[in-house]
Order: sequence, then structure tokens, then C-alpha cells
Amino acid sequence: MSAKPSVLFVCVHNAGRSQMAAAYLTHLSAGAIEVRSAGSQPAEQINPAAVEAMAEEDIDISSELPKVLTTEAVADSDVVVTMGCGDECPFFPGKRYEDWVLEDPAGKGVEAVRPIRDEIKSRIEALITDLLPAQSGTR
Repeated sequence: MSAKPSVLFVCVHNAGRSQMAAAYLTHLSAGAIEVRSAGSQPAEQINPAAVEAMAEEDIDISSELPKVLTTEAVADSDVVVTMGCGDECPFFPGKRYEDWVLEDPAGKGVEAVRPIRDEIKSRIEALITDLLPAQSGTR
């Protein structure tokens, strides 16, 4: 792993789960981890309920745009976290892959997105502790 670890979050539309995860990791790691997100079939815009749920956490993702998953993004990342893209995610030997089974927030209201958001936050906190063990006590 590089001096500054990098994480790529991947879900099909890159409009909800992966965007919330990327925003949490950026926010909670205070820039100590390089963060990317992408989708195998990106949507046209971020899920409005995800935007609202993250705004409740004082994190603004309203200006984010779904991005297409590229082989380069996977190659440039130390850790690849998939959230439902399955076999569409390129595999590179030596990369750390995790598959987070999370409910898809697509088409759901903010009330249904909050538990998904909270689960993502919990997993992000554990990921930070794992990737930055020396710094985890200083957050």
C-alpha cells in the first residue's frame, strides 16, 4: 500500500451508496486517504434522498456527479469496495477487494436511506481504523 492509501467505491449507478461512502471517507479521514467513486452504469445525477441524508450529517454531496468505472481507477487504488457491481468490476492481483452488501437506496425516500447511510458510516469508521491505525485514536 502507498504512503497515502487510496480507496475506490464502486456501485452500479454511482448515485447513492458509493457517493455516501466516498463523502464519509473524505470527511472522516480529513484527507489522509485518497478517495474515488465510480459506477459500472452511472446515473445522470446523485440520488436526491442520498443528498438529503448526507446533508443531515453536514456533508454536502449535491455537486457530485456519477462517474464511469474505469480500469485505471481500479489500478490506481489500494482498496476497492464494491457495493453491487458484481462481475463488472475489473480484478487486479494484489489489490484488496471488499464487497459491502448494502441495500440499494435507489427510489427510496430519506427515511429509508438513513439506515443505509448509518451502516456506511460505521463501515467507513472501521476502514479508517484499518488503513490508518496510528491515526485512528486522534480523530
